[in-house]
Order: sequence, then C-alpha cells, then structure tokens
Amino acid sequence: MRELYIKSNDYREREKENMVKHIGIKRFFDNIMHRRDRYRQFIGISFLLLVSAVGEPKTVLFWIGACFVLLGSAIRLWASGHIKKNKSLATDGPYTYVRHPLYVGNILLGIGFSLASGLWWSAPLFIGILVVFYPHAIKHEDEKLHRLFQEDWVKWQKHTRALIPRFKSATASYGSWSFSQSLRQNGEPIIALILLICLYYLYLKL
Repeated sequence: MRELYIKSNDYREREKENMVKHIGIKRFFDNIMHRRDRYRQFIGISFLLLVSAVGEPKTVLFWIGACFVLLGSAIRLWASGHIKKNKSLATDGPYTYVRHPLYVGNILLGIGFSLASGLWWSAPLFIGILVVFYPHAIKHEDEKLHRLFQEDWVKWQKHTRALIPRFKSATASYGSWSFSQSLRQNGEPIIALILLICLYYLYLKL
C-alpha cells in the first residue's frame, strides 16, 4: 500500500513538472509572439557580446564594420540626447529625419559587428533578430506615440519615415543635444563605451 502511495506521489510530481515545463514553453512562445519587447534588448546585447567574444575578424571587413559601429553609436548618442520619454514628442535632431533613430543606430551596430566579427553566420542571425523583433517594436512604438500625442504625431508621421531618412525635410530642426539627458534616459555614453571596448577586443584579434 505504501509503495502504491509513493508511486502515486511520484507520478503526480512528474505530471506537475511536465505541466510547468509546458506552461513555461508556451509562455515563452506567447511572449515572443505578443510581448517581444521583453526580449529585444537582451537578445540584441547577447548577439553583440557573442560575435565579439568568438569573432574571427578579417582586416578589410573589420574596418568596414568598425565604420558602421561608430556611425551607429553616434546616431544612438545623438538620438538619446533629444528623446523626451513620453513627456513630449521628440521631433528635433535625428527625429527630424526618422521616427526611430535609436533603431537605426541598432541596425547599423548589428551590421557593423557582423562585418567586424568575420563570422559567416552572424549576418543571417542578425537578419533573423531584425525580422522577429523590429517590425513589432516599430508598430508598438508608433501606436504608443500616436495614443500619447495624437494629432502632433499624425502631422510628424506624415513627413517622417520610420527608418529611412528623408533629408529634404521642410521641418528640419536641430534642437539642443543634452549629454545629461543621454546619460539619464538611456545610459547611452556608457553603452557607447562598452561597444567600443567590444570593437577593440575584436581589433586585438587581427
């Protein structure tokens, strides 16, 4: 009798573990489909650290990639010094040209590290990350800004593309860039420093 009781308990425990695993897997895929922003930054940072750690840089590709990395970092620094984080609609600086300059910077960084690392699989992996995360992120961000700023967002959106800059904008405004805001809102100067350290680590492998 006691053996049957123990077996019954073991069976229930196994069933519970299987259920937890099933729920965990289901929740993970549900988050990927509907709540991707939870993972986007983590996945992006993991990608950059991975290709930096295991990279096998080739001289020409490294220097081309380094230019993309520096440009991407500069754009992110520029954008983070203008962003207002839901307080007011940022339409000056890089936001004159694109609605999502931070994402533009991320894309350039991904391209740059893919090239600089010299790893053949880094490019398709990065493209996969872009396809999975960025259309959803752009849609979500646009919906949030539209909800917060309504008509102001509609007017801005009409002449400002999401990622592809329109340099002949009639409403170009350079505004004022703030280092303290860049540091406070995004910690961007620290992120830029980390990116440069990763790039330097790849350089040491040449």
